[in-house]
Amino acid sequence: MPFDLWLSFAVASFLLAIAPGPDNLFVLLQSAMHGARAGVLVTLGLCCGVFCHTMLAAFGVAAVVAANQTLLMVIQCVGAAYLLYLAWGAWNAPVGGDGGQSALPQLTGWQLWRRGIIMNVTNPKVLIFFLALFPQFIVKGATESAVMIQMLIMGVTFLACTLVVFSSVAWCAGTLADKLRSPKVQLVMNRVSAIIFALLALSTILWKAS
Repeated sequence: MPFDLWLSFAVASFLLAIAPGPDNLFVLLQSAMHGARAGVLVTLGLCCGVFCHTMLAAFGVAAVVAANQTLLMVIQCVGAAYLLYLAWGAWNAPVGGDGGQSALPQLTGWQLWRRGIIMNVTNPKVLIFFLALFPQFIVKGATESAVMIQMLIMGVTFLACTLVVFSSVAWCAGTLADKLRSPKVQLVMNRVSAIIFALLALSTILWKAS
């Protein structure tokens, strides 16, 4: 893959990573609720999801899935159900006492990582996005094996940009939330998070692949 083409893709990936979207919003919410470390672990899960989508796109599986409306609907429903589950948990989450200590259940690293990968893998928009973006940067006339290698390179590049940007979001949101945390603020944060999770679930269900 020519360096100038790769550099163009890297810039595009960075800009797309900082643009508001479901994944970075998800990281922001998890960081605000559970702290910066939690946001970084969720980000690692999301990046694993990005890697899965890269492999699917590179081997042509993504195109098959995108063409199967029934399978896409199943993935959408699973993703929406998971987001509604998170919304229910956030709405009913306990708040701390007068000392301002968080009463949210302490999630393990595995649970946080799992949230990130489920959020990304069950988002059919990511599949369509990869299928729409990657071909624009493929060298014309490349062989099938060369195309696969280029898509893997782009996938790793996109993953690296996502990791840097989302980890920064997690650190900033988590640090700010820790400084502002109080029972009243925590309650508002939980309820707002629940509403946003529910809206993301609704968006997932209503989204149609063009």
